[in-house]
Amino acid sequence: MFKVFVDGEAGTTGLQIYERLAKRNDIEVLRISPELRKDINERKRLINESDVTFLCLPDAAAVESAALCENPNTRVIDASTAHRVNPDWTYGMPELSPAQREAIAKAKRIANPGCHASGFILGVHPLVAAGILPKSANLAAYSITGYSGGGKKLIAEYEDAAALAHAAGESKAIMAPAPYALALAHKHLPEMKKYCELENTPFFNPVLGPYYKGMAVTVAIFVNELTKKVGPVGLTEILAKHYEGSRFVKVMPYEAAPVLFNGRLDPTVENDTNNARIQVFGNDTVMQVTTIIDNLGKGASGAAIQNMNIALGLDEGISLV
Repeated sequence: MFKVFVDGEAGTTGLQIYERLAKRNDIEVLRISPELRKDINERKRLINESDVTFLCLPDAAAVESAALCENPNTRVIDASTAHRVNPDWTYGMPELSPAQREAIAKAKRIANPGCHASGFILGVHPLVAAGILPKSANLAAYSITGYSGGGKKLIAEYEDAAALAHAAGESKAIMAPAPYALALAHKHLPEMKKYCELENTPFFNPVLGPYYKGMAVTVAIFVNELTKKVGPVGLTEILAKHYEGSRFVKVMPYEAAPVLFNGRLDPTVENDTNNARIQVFGNDTVMQVTTIIDNLGKGASGAAIQNMNIALGLDEGISLV
């Protein structure tokens, strides 16, 4: 029986991790009394009593909590942005390579990837690793995402019945897709650049959609940026080879006329799973690699549980779909 503590269990990611753990008979979840959630001594006690602690906190609070861990056997998995490019922490994306999976299995400090970053890296890293996309490439990407990743305040804003009510033919701003992070310095960019080994920071524009969850991250690939001429079929084959045998990452076959949801891409198709669906679209001049995930699943709590399973030497798919 493993003891697990979720520091920040009241947040969206923390709640989902707790819900996944509560169904297991090999895990004892250590709970903190609501009135002691900000008590540093009680949090320290629970962190050091645990085999695994999940940090589901804002960045500064996550750094503070990580410093409370003195037990050399406790594994800390941080869901915040705070430690993702810290060389003392292991990046929690086992699909990067067999070496990365082995590093996670041995790690005591694991940084869970960001949701947008997960989609970007899963689609781009194999192309760089294969040498077809040069590290000097200038990449542009966008991501359409549900509002759940914005936390309780944004969820409440989008789920206010009065705000959503509208007459036929009426346009309301809250019902329209909304680009954000317009300073073009989104907090996931450092990990995108680092784990794809890119020399240049990508252009990245996230877009907030008027739906709860589900994410599609799309990266533009121009043939004249590749090291040799490869079309959509070839790009699909490179990605499929990299993820051959992967439990959760699936590369869809290339289709010149893809079958989509009413002719449109559906960013919710992997909701309630820990799966990532990668598909290449385009032609012999320009292509796009699109990765669809549940931003609360493979983009957050699902990946965190997968990393915990690997770190504890368990089947990585326990309590995951």
